[in-house]
Amino acid sequence: MFFKSQEGKSKILSLYNRKLKELNIDYSEKLVDTKYGKTNVLCVGDATLPPLVLIHGTGGCAPQILDSFPNLASKYCVYAVDVLAQPNKSAENRLDMKSLDYGKWLLEVIIKLRLKEVTLVGFSFGGLISLKALEYNETPIKQVFLIAPVYIVNGNPILNLWKMFIPLKKFIKTNNQAYIKKVMDVLFSDYDGFALVFMSTVFENCNMDFSPLPVISKNRAKNIKTPLTIFAAEKDIMFPGKKMIKRAKQLFPSLEEIVLLEGSKHVPDETDFKEIERLILSKSD
Repeated sequence: MFFKSQEGKSKILSLYNRKLKELNIDYSEKLVDTKYGKTNVLCVGDATLPPLVLIHGTGGCAPQILDSFPNLASKYCVYAVDVLAQPNKSAENRLDMKSLDYGKWLLEVIIKLRLKEVTLVGFSFGGLISLKALEYNETPIKQVFLIAPVYIVNGNPILNLWKMFIPLKKFIKTNNQAYIKKVMDVLFSDYDGFALVFMSTVFENCNMDFSPLPVISKNRAKNIKTPLTIFAAEKDIMFPGKKMIKRAKQLFPSLEEIVLLEGSKHVPDETDFKEIERLILSKSD
């Protein structure tokens, strides 16, 4: 199971609800029954506006990604999806990253929500899910925005091991806050107290997947026809920005725009998220 205990799950969901309350927004919550497991979706905005599906990254949840994009609901009806087997309200079933299962799952959610002409926004692991969805069936998807996505390039494994995974393992073993802060400093351009508490609680109470991350092949990428915009983070040690830009330009014939977030680590800061949001809003027509 994803959660190590029922007590741990309760702690996570308490933080989830706290963040959701802090957003101070009107929302509805839907539980979509898929063959891969029940999927929780937060819906924000006018249902007559064009649909935008927002997918968070590893160790995240829908309220956090909504927090990063407070203005999207001005031009879109936003559906923030709780990814399976993550610290949130969806089922604990972990899918195979190498197969198309994450894409099939997302498409089933989109179809059951009866969405068409969808704008897809995927951050980090949400980028892998978005690309898997395009590989499987592009029909209901109008355009895609990928932010520091998994599945295009990987960083130096020795650097990642030294800077991230060793401190992370030490934190899981000792619960010493100094170790989780080292990890946060590597991952985040900037972070607040909530992010620190949430990540600490996640790594303490959840069975995280540390298996190697796949990258998309040239043959699969060239078949994608949907317009893509990619935001690559310059100082991202897991998915280095300049390396990503180089490979993305070789891979995707449908690449419309690629933006280097200068100085940004894997998780952009508020200024960069505002810039990303501005670009997404500019393409709402």
